Amino acid sequence: MKSEPEDLPRFKRRCAVAVAVSTEYGAIWFVVGFNRQVMQAAYNAPLGVVLPCLKSYDKILFPTYSGTTLWVGIFIFNEKGVYIMSAGKLKEYILQIKPFNVDAMEKARARLDSLAKPPGSLGRLEDIAVQLAGISGGIFYDTGKRCVIIMSSDNGVVEEGVASAPQAVTYAQTVNFTKGITGVAVIAKQFNADLIIADVGINADINNPHIKNRKIRKSTWNIAKREAMSYDEAVQAVLTGIETAVEAVKDGYKLLGAGEMGIGNTTTSAAVLCALTGIPAEQVTGKGAGLKEEAYRHKIDVVRKAVENNRPNLADPIDVLAKVGGFDIAAMAGVFIGGAYMRVPVVIDGFISMVAALAAYKLNPAVKNYMIASHVSYEQGFMHAAQALGVEPCLNLNMRLGEGSGCPLMFAVIDAACAVMRDMGTFEQANIDDKYLSEIKDGDNFTV
Repeated sequence: MKSEPEDLPRFKRRCAVAVAVSTEYGAIWFVVGFNRQVMQAAYNAPLGVVLPCLKSYDKILFPTYSGTTLWVGIFIFNEKGVYIMSAGKLKEYILQIKPFNVDAMEKARARLDSLAKPPGSLGRLEDIAVQLAGISGGIFYDTGKRCVIIMSSDNGVVEEGVASAPQAVTYAQTVNFTKGITGVAVIAKQFNADLIIADVGINADINNPHIKNRKIRKSTWNIAKREAMSYDEAVQAVLTGIETAVEAVKDGYKLLGAGEMGIGNTTTSAAVLCALTGIPAEQVTGKGAGLKEEAYRHKIDVVRKAVENNRPNLADPIDVLAKVGGFDIAAMAGVFIGGAYMRVPVVIDGFISMVAALAAYKLNPAVKNYMIASHVSYEQGFMHAAQALGVEPCLNLNMRLGEGSGCPLMFAVIDAACAVMRDMGTFEQANIDDKYLSEIKDGDNFTV
């Protein structure tokens, strides 16, 4: 279950934490909170619903001297007694991601080899077609409805002067997405893609029916002074992205893209990348939307000191997101996980999207199977992130806009891959004897 969207901004002050301790002989239920009404609602929540979840995925195992096992889980409820989230809920999504369907991929390769063309001559289009088969379990993939999911949030680090644009641009552009006048909006329209826009942390109140209210709170904290968010908020942000992707697939979308809007998020992305890979700040930090040299040097220092001072746990991607990330990055990581959970492909946009994809990969490497990289970002940290993830973008257009603007372009490439697999004729259909290919099929007989 999930809370009503309007409950999310009040998460910190209007929730109760219930701790369940269970053995095979019985259970104990503790409730902790600051609001009597919320505590009572949590206490009255049905244990029959919660405890099966506790034993399936919310478990930390403690073997006892008596030979029994303790299950310990934390559940968070709102004032209506509705289970909001837990780390275990996130774990459930992550652990249920399935690997490729290898049999379908083999059939896809055989189909491609039977088409009237030299072997492998359609390059990356063939790779994408095989990947889609592995994702879906069938050799023909219907892209159908497609959308770019945009996570909007502000970042407290803008206080440090690391961005040329004022923070108010986050709010303005998020609203402009709904008007269809932004870069990603016009490109998406051109390629028949929709936008799903979610506010996960804009530093202002938004009342717009076309923007999903998923606000964790208004803006992250300044990573130059403290952690960006609490660990629980990071979990909540990732879950928000997962559930947004899951809802999109349930609404009929077969192809997703991950975009963002948040002034200052190239700084937080650089810090996350620096923490996840150990690459020095000066090699992963770019100029974002534009900076004078002095401001750029300062931005590098901010990224370096944020990682040094907040000391994120490199073995825990959630802790990295909490210490030096942003609500937008964490939610985008969730979009990749949610797409993988629902077995649909998710397109990576530019630098920020790539870093979010890397964070998702660190949580479960199987997520990578469902990712398709769109274009090479102009931001210098991009290729470091792509190499760490092990993906190769298809397009190089010197783009550095963000927003998810590269995703609709990649949707068109994916459509082409699907058309090749679906509509192209075989040698037999073309009345061509393919025996002449026998000598060149084995090995690389094409590269000079």
